[in-house]
Amino acid sequence: MILKVNASHLIQRIGVVFLFLCVFTATKAQIRFKFGNDSPMRKMQIAEAAINSLYVDSVDEQKLVEDGIRGMVKGLDPHSSYSTAKETKAMNEPLQGDFEGIGVQFNIVEDTLIVIQPVVNGPSEKVGIMAGDRIVGVNDTTIAGVKMAREEIMKRLRGPKGTKVRLRVIRRGIDGELNFVVKRDKIPVHTIDAVYMIRPKVGYIRISSFGAKTYNEFMDGIQKLQEQGMKSLILDLQDNGGGYLQAAVSIANEFLAQNDMIVYTKGRRVRDTEYKAKGNGSLKTGKVVVLINELSASASEIVTGAIQDQDRGLVVGRRSFGKGLVQRPIDLPDGSMIRLTVAHYYTPSGRCIQKPYKKGDMKDYEMDLENRLKRGELTNRDSIHFDDSLKYKTLRKHRTVYGGGGIMPDEFVPLDTLKYTKYHRQLAAKSIINNANLKFIDNHRKELRKTYPDFATFNKNFVVPQSLVDDIMAEGKKQKIEPKDEEELKRTLPYLETQLKALVARDLWDISEYFQVMNETNDIVRKALEVID
Repeated sequence: MILKVNASHLIQRIGVVFLFLCVFTATKAQIRFKFGNDSPMRKMQIAEAAINSLYVDSVDEQKLVEDGIRGMVKGLDPHSSYSTAKETKAMNEPLQGDFEGIGVQFNIVEDTLIVIQPVVNGPSEKVGIMAGDRIVGVNDTTIAGVKMAREEIMKRLRGPKGTKVRLRVIRRGIDGELNFVVKRDKIPVHTIDAVYMIRPKVGYIRISSFGAKTYNEFMDGIQKLQEQGMKSLILDLQDNGGGYLQAAVSIANEFLAQNDMIVYTKGRRVRDTEYKAKGNGSLKTGKVVVLINELSASASEIVTGAIQDQDRGLVVGRRSFGKGLVQRPIDLPDGSMIRLTVAHYYTPSGRCIQKPYKKGDMKDYEMDLENRLKRGELTNRDSIHFDDSLKYKTLRKHRTVYGGGGIMPDEFVPLDTLKYTKYHRQLAAKSIINNANLKFIDNHRKELRKTYPDFATFNKNFVVPQSLVDDIMAEGKKQKIEPKDEEELKRTLPYLETQLKALVARDLWDISEYFQVMNETNDIVRKALEVID
């Protein structure tokens, strides 16, 4: 009798929740639930009620339900997922275009928060906080030297717009602590990493992800480049994991003629949708080269596929990730979310570029990139094999392209496994390179600013001091990280020094200057310049 009463009560509560969910996320024609005696839903409800009411030990009902949802989506495709309210907020924030906080870029060295750059015109800069400042206290809490987790520090610094936070700051050359009261504000999150003229008449834009404000950022960048005489564009989507479909469609629209197909979607229970160019784009002429690699996915593949299939430009790099599934977010009442795959998307030539997967087998799916490396697909184009059934033709020049797992570039650039050595990877993984760079900047910021008043002067004349390289190698040795032999050390140093120069540029200016340094040694970027020439 107890089970029957509790189960009935629980069924009623869950029924209300699911009914709300149906109304909130979809029409009755799209989602229907049965609550009859033979319904699988009733079976699940009774099982949850029985465990919660009768199990020998107490259970966390919230976790019980969450585990049940995770179990359901785990058996679907690799991109359907469940996230808690906290996870959902963290996941959405980079795509929404801003967050609320004090407005500083920072890093933590030896348990101390060091300000790398205050956001221009942000709340911290307005009260006088400077690059190099150490924030040692937030309100009444000391955060320096106490081994506080980064997430805990961020939690204290962030807060609703308009609220105030007291900061205790130590600044080089000034005795004692400085005290600041910062009024939190909206802080923009940028998804465009770099915009600059990489060569005369050749512009370069790198997009890190596709968020709510990416299109506006992109158009601002295009206007800036056109004012500087851009005739050709390199659009860098390397390592871009995707984001909002509409942002990708809006950017692709800029390159294509009226009614050119950009992408279309097909699903079992959702309406088929076509996205076509409006013909009002500002980039319909001029050479275009799109850069991709094995980590370019989803929305970045939409843009790449549209430009390739419509023969609007060439694609350079390595085969992209291969995510051709469309997720619909289903918001749950407590702020958590189910991201449910509802359709496949197709490029204009008809390619579904989702790579193969087995339902419920995440391990094999996650090992795909490692398996590509083992098979030689990242280092040798001839190691990549496509079935003839996956052949498609581009829409204007009728060039052969392939479906079945990612976008295959027109110009393949192999991964140089010798340039980025194991020794370098180990130094980077232990944060030895980053920490040494931060200490160097901290000790020499004023001197560097005086010697190099602008990036052009820095880029032309700065040479990484041997003492910085020696410090990195010495710290590596302390942690038992050493090169295998002289040959490995010889191969490591040129790329390490380039990276260090780029990191110094980033901390003195911004991320765009970092890429201006690194791109001169990036094989995919260099190949793109060859293609444009």
